[in-house]
Amino acid sequence: MPFQAATATPRRAMTPAAFVRGVVAAYARYGRDPAEALSKGQVLSDLIGSTDGRVTAAQFEALAGHAMRELDDEALGWFSRKLPWGTYGMLCRASITAPTLEVALKRWCRHHRLLTEDVLFELAVSGETATISIREQRDLGPLREFCLVTLLRYVLGFSCWAVDSAIALRAAEFPYPEPGHVSVYPTIFCKHVRFDAGDARIIFDKHYLSLPLTRSAADLDSMLKGALRLTVLPYRRDRLLVERVRRVLREARGRILGAEDVASELALSTRTMHRRLREEATSLRDLKEEAKLELAKQELMRGRTPIKRIAEIAGFRNEKSFSRAFRSWTGASPREFRGRYR
Repeated sequence: MPFQAATATPRRAMTPAAFVRGVVAAYARYGRDPAEALSKGQVLSDLIGSTDGRVTAAQFEALAGHAMRELDDEALGWFSRKLPWGTYGMLCRASITAPTLEVALKRWCRHHRLLTEDVLFELAVSGETATISIREQRDLGPLREFCLVTLLRYVLGFSCWAVDSAIALRAAEFPYPEPGHVSVYPTIFCKHVRFDAGDARIIFDKHYLSLPLTRSAADLDSMLKGALRLTVLPYRRDRLLVERVRRVLREARGRILGAEDVASELALSTRTMHRRLREEATSLRDLKEEAKLELAKQELMRGRTPIKRIAEIAGFRNEKSFSRAFRSWTGASPREFRGRYR
C-alpha cells in the first residue's frame, strides 16, 4: 500500500524526492541495489538527491510497490522487523467487517500492535473531534518523517475508502521540525498543519466515526490489486459535508457569514461547496435558514433572553424581520412559541 498525496492525480508530480530517498534507504539497509525499482518508477538518479524534486503518483506507486515486493517489507526498513508483503492487506481484512468506522479504527489500532510495537496507534474522542495518533516506541532515525506520514496516510486512506467518503481533517500534527518540502503537506493532509508537536496525529469530526462501512470483501480484493487508488483517489463526496456546514453556521452566533466565509472554514472553494451541497439535495441558503431557526428555538426555550437579542444572535437585522421569518417557519410568533414551550 504505497503512500501518495491525498488529492494528487497519477500525472501530477507531488511526492517529494525525500520519500524517494526513503525507499532507496530501505535498499541500503538490506544491502540491496535499488536500480531495478528506480527503473520501474522511471526515477532519474539526479532526482534522488534533489531538495525540491517531485515524482508523480504513478511513479511512486511503481517504485515503492516494487521495493516492497523485492525487499519483502511493506514497512521499507522503518521497524525492527520486516512486515512481509501483504501485511497491511491483512490489517484491512481484519477491519473491513466492522459495522462502523469507529469499530474499524479500534481494530486497526489494536491489530497494528501485532505487526510491530515500534509504533502504537491510538484513537481518542474528545468533545466534537476524534484523533488518531501514533506513539513512537523506538527511534525511527532518518526515516521518521517518511514512516509517520505514510502510516497516517494508510489509516486515513483506508478510512475514506471504507466509508466511501472524503474525511475532512481539521488538523494534522507532526513531532519533527518543518521540512523543506512543507508545501506538499496541505495536499497530503489539510491546510492546518503543525510541526514540533508531541506526536504525529490527524484530527477530524467525530461524527465520521459513526458512518457505516460500505465495502465488501470482494471490494477489498479489488482495491488491494491497486493500492494507488486507496491513497490517491480524491473522494469528492463528503458524507458529513452538510453537518460540517451546519456546525460552522451554528458557531457563528450572530456573525453574518457569506458563502466565501463558510467555504474557507471547510477548506473548499465556494464553487465546490455549492456544487457538493446540490449533490446532497440542499443549499447554503436552506442550511442558513435551518441554523437560524434552531438557534432561535434554543434561545426562546431558555426563556430569559430578550427577543430583540435573539434576533441579533440568529443573524437578523431587527426584531420585526425575525418575527416574520419565525412565524413563516413555525406558524407562531416568537412570543407565542415561548409561551407554548413554558
